[in-house]
Amino acid sequence: MGLIGTGSALAQDANAELAKKLSNPVSSLISVPFQFNYDRGFGPNRGDRKTLDIQPVIPFSLNADWNIISRTIVPVIWQHDIAGPSGYQSGLGDITQSFFISPTQPAAGGIIWGAGPVFLLPTATDELLGGGKFGMGLTAVVLKQEGAWTIGALANHIWSVAGRGDRSDISVTYMQPFISYRTSDAWTFTLNTESTYDWKAERWSVPINVQVSKLVKFGEQPVSLTAGVRYWAAAPKNGPHGWGPRVGLTFLFPT
Repeated sequence: MGLIGTGSALAQDANAELAKKLSNPVSSLISVPFQFNYDRGFGPNRGDRKTLDIQPVIPFSLNADWNIISRTIVPVIWQHDIAGPSGYQSGLGDITQSFFISPTQPAAGGIIWGAGPVFLLPTATDELLGGGKFGMGLTAVVLKQEGAWTIGALANHIWSVAGRGDRSDISVTYMQPFISYRTSDAWTFTLNTESTYDWKAERWSVPINVQVSKLVKFGEQPVSLTAGVRYWAAAPKNGPHGWGPRVGLTFLFPT
């Protein structure tokens, strides 16, 4: 009984440590999240959009002091009447690729940070699924993990530098402040926003997300299961409105 109890406690500690790493966007942890969002209320026909974001995160070691973390967002989209009576579209959206250069150890005061370039790739399979522009810019993240808490923010700004001449130029700032609380048995409760400001249209989009995650194992494979809701506190006139669900599944590959 004592050995069984000790083994269970060690497994619980290992899961809690993985959950802690998962709360850090620049941790040395390979992860492959699949995140599904449903949004509604687009335009006069109150269209809807379903988005599956595939978001692999892969760290690479530069040397004993520095890592490069690759974060990719690949959106697969199904939408209906998002621009008035615009019909149904489905397929791949524009891919966002970020690279963070980050120290392997926290800075003074326990601050964890990373910064680097971000690229917007015009990979959309339909003109209503993407912007038709190649973009680039800068991205950064800063956070602190103390006890069960993680507090921080991730941000980027992307400018369009090439692409179709008949499509609008892009100048967009993205900001994601976040706070999460992790329990000893690997439950994580998170509050964040994923706000964007379109400098060309001078418009905010501000979804507020509340979600809960649980780290479990299927055999030897650690997986984080997520469920939550989000509310559009601000959106363009023809943008999404109201509440929508979010669910997710993240495969973890500890190094």
